[in-house]
Amino acid sequence: MCNGCVQKEYPDRGNTCLEDGSFLMNYAGCASCHQRDFVLISNKATEDEDGEEIVTYDHVCKNCDHVIARHEYTFSVVDEYQEYTMLCMLCGKAEDSISVLPDDPRQSAPLF
Repeated sequence: MCNGCVQKEYPDRGNTCLEDGSFLMNYAGCASCHQRDFVLISNKATEDEDGEEIVTYDHVCKNCDHVIARHEYTFSVVDEYQEYTMLCMLCGKAEDSISVLPDDPRQSAPLF
């Protein structure tokens, strides 16, 4: 992975977890060929491990195939919640948890 290609390494993205795509606002340009062009996705792989889906791929420079960053996205269901995580030098780090129930018990107001 190349810290010369990104403006900030592993920026905090809150709860924005990307299964696909690139966070181009953080892309400074390719440190290898010095071009700022499209970022391609290569070596995409999806595996299912004990009920956890893991998606990995490389962000690469369109012009010289320089590897900018390695992206990892995970999805799992824990108890009654869908859990998402993302870790990537370009796209950042993020976590999210969403209830599978119509009303999230964590968001309900106490009765008393």
